[in-house]
Amino acid sequence: MSKSEPILSVRDMRVEFQIKKQNALPWHKPDILRAVKGVSFDLAEGETLGIVGESGCGKSTLARAIIRMIPAQAGEVIWQGRDLMKMNPKELLGIRKEIQMIFQDPLASLNPRLTAGQIIAEPLKTHFPKTSKDETKKRVRELMEKVGLSARMINRYPHEFSGGQCQRIGIARALITNPKMIICDEPVSALDVSVQAQVVNLLMDLQKELGLSLLFIAHDLSVVKHISNRIMVLEFGDIAELGDAHDVIHNPQSPYTRELINAVPTPDPIVERQRIAERRALAAGT
Repeated sequence: MSKSEPILSVRDMRVEFQIKKQNALPWHKPDILRAVKGVSFDLAEGETLGIVGESGCGKSTLARAIIRMIPAQAGEVIWQGRDLMKMNPKELLGIRKEIQMIFQDPLASLNPRLTAGQIIAEPLKTHFPKTSKDETKKRVRELMEKVGLSARMINRYPHEFSGGQCQRIGIARALITNPKMIICDEPVSALDVSVQAQVVNLLMDLQKELGLSLLFIAHDLSVVKHISNRIMVLEFGDIAELGDAHDVIHNPQSPYTRELINAVPTPDPIVERQRIAERRALAAGT
């Protein structure tokens, strides 16, 4: 792969679900929910692409389809020149150490029966089974310190940590295979605002230090604009807008993007009055 080529290219991704109507008879055809409708984008090496939209717009579905956690009806996912959609399970397993994921609910994504150290080390058993116990323990301790956790917490269980600390464990787990890309699926939406900023800043520092590519998914534009180089706005499974983060925030082209921006609270009363006037004008026009 040349430096000019993107590390990830998604082309015409389509994901559908069959929905059975309540009280439908067995021979009735189910409805089709088109969750992702032909989405295409590129991700450069070391770039953060923010994916934003309301709940149910297809953000998480798209992320899971990219790494084949759920099946897609159509599309290509080109990772460093190879199509993930055409790989067999063994080939896909080899790629997954390069593409890791951080999940939305930090506590629910951790096994309550394992210690923090065991959770962080789990991916090594799958992808690097010959790693010695001493080397594993050393690596886990290093990563705990890197994400802002004391290595003395290595034998604690998930319920002994705060939500922010649990998410740091999840980040350390994602880092242990030395991935090239991390998909962050609403990693701060379940956290307090003050903790959100800490986790976002941590991800930015790690990206700069390790040269990671990030897909950062959120429904809050105020969070996405802080971390992203580019922003993709999803509306009902389709791309409403895709562009440079500054341009999308300060010069949005899509009415849907403008609605999302206006939904972000602002402490400036003048700006807030302008937004209210815009919403009233929009409502009057419809």
